[in-house]
Amino acid sequence: MTLLFYETPSKQNVEQQKSIDQAKDEACPICLEPLKTSECTVLPKCKHRFCKDCLKRAFQLKPTCPICGEIYGSLTGTQPKEGSMTVSRDSSFLPGYAKYGTIVISYHIPSGRQGEEHPNPGMPYQGASRIAYLPDSTEGKKVLKLLQRAFNQRLTFTIGRSSTTGQNNVVTWNDIHHKTSRDGGPTCYGYADPDYLKRVQDELKAKGIY
Repeated sequence: MTLLFYETPSKQNVEQQKSIDQAKDEACPICLEPLKTSECTVLPKCKHRFCKDCLKRAFQLKPTCPICGEIYGSLTGTQPKEGSMTVSRDSSFLPGYAKYGTIVISYHIPSGRQGEEHPNPGMPYQGASRIAYLPDSTEGKKVLKLLQRAFNQRLTFTIGRSSTTGQNNVVTWNDIHHKTSRDGGPTCYGYADPDYLKRVQDELKAKGIY
C-alpha cells in the first residue's frame, strides 16, 4: 500500500489565496487597472491588494501600505546622517514623578548641505541642538530605548520650515514630540503631563518603532 503525504496549507496561505481570488473583480488602487490574479500581491497584515509592479515601486519610496499606512519592514527617515544623541541622568525629579530621577537626552545635528532626500538638495541647512527629559521610571526607560531606535533610523528630525521661527532649511522635529522643559505642563512642553509617555509611544508606533 502506498501512503501519500501532502502538506496542509497554512491558514495564512489559504487566506492570502482567498484574498487574491477576491481581487479578480477589483482595480489596483494605485494604477486603477483591473487586478490580475497572476500579478496581484496581497499585503499580509492589512490584506490590501495591488499590482505587483505598482506595489514594488511604492515600497521603493516608503515600505508602507499605500492605503492604510501599515508598515512593512523598517522606515528610514530624512534626518541628516551626521549627528549625535547622548544620554545622562540626574537625581532631580520631574513633576508627577517624585519617586524617580531624570533622564536627560541631548541631541546635536550639525549644519550641512541637503541631500537628495531633502527639500532643496545641495542647499545649506541650519543644524540644531536640543535637550529633552524623561522620568527615570520603568516606562521612561522603555521610551528612551524607543527614542534611541528612532534616532538611529533617522526618524527624530528632518529638514524643513521651523514652526516657531518660520525659517526654512532648518533642522526640525519630525512628529515625535519631546519634553524640552522640565516643568510648566503641556503648554510649555514640560511636565506634569500624565499621558505624555503613552502619547509618544503611539507616535513612535506610527513610525514602526514599538
